[in-house]
Amino acid sequence: MFREPESPEFRQERARRSYQALLDAAAELFAQQGYDAVGTPEIAQRAGVSVGTFYRYFDDKHEVYLEIMRRTIVAAYNETLERLVPERFVGLARHETISEACRVLFDHVLARPELTRSFMEMSLRDDAVAELRRAFEQLACQQLAALIATITPREHVPDPDASAYVIYGAAMQAAYGLAVYLVPTALDRERVHTALVSVIERALFPG
Repeated sequence: MFREPESPEFRQERARRSYQALLDAAAELFAQQGYDAVGTPEIAQRAGVSVGTFYRYFDDKHEVYLEIMRRTIVAAYNETLERLVPERFVGLARHETISEACRVLFDHVLARPELTRSFMEMSLRDDAVAELRRAFEQLACQQLAALIATITPREHVPDPDASAYVIYGAAMQAAYGLAVYLVPTALDRERVHTALVSVIERALFPG
């Protein structure tokens, strides 16, 4: 189930800082070493707190991993989709809007490429991670389909739902490909970004 991340209620600022330190430490360790190699003692030590403090907020490392993933994809969703509103697709502004949204998406995915690779790997072998990813992707596609239906004539894009799925898949594959080095070395980020923007714009606004 996809849900907005909710932090515990803290009575003291020190407790809030400890909680955030645990999230930051776990994200760094998972990115550097992978999920399997990291244990709760290492997370607590990196955060500068006791193991007991870790268990005050999380049941195990799996729970903190899910929370990190949830926060990462919610941030990417909010910062990308908030730029995609109908009024921004008037005239020439549509090119800049698509370009900005793609750039923000790339920024999120490539900010921590090692963590991105971990998320992708875990979504293939962990049911909870896979479900979180599916829920996020469904929500993103629904929002994108609603936008497409609003800004494009039906004769240009007869199936907004399918078009949203294809456009979302192309954008995410391009970003993930850069993060996990699947893109040929001859292609750099700017060339991929430019091509992606062109493909999306032509798909939504042919001619």
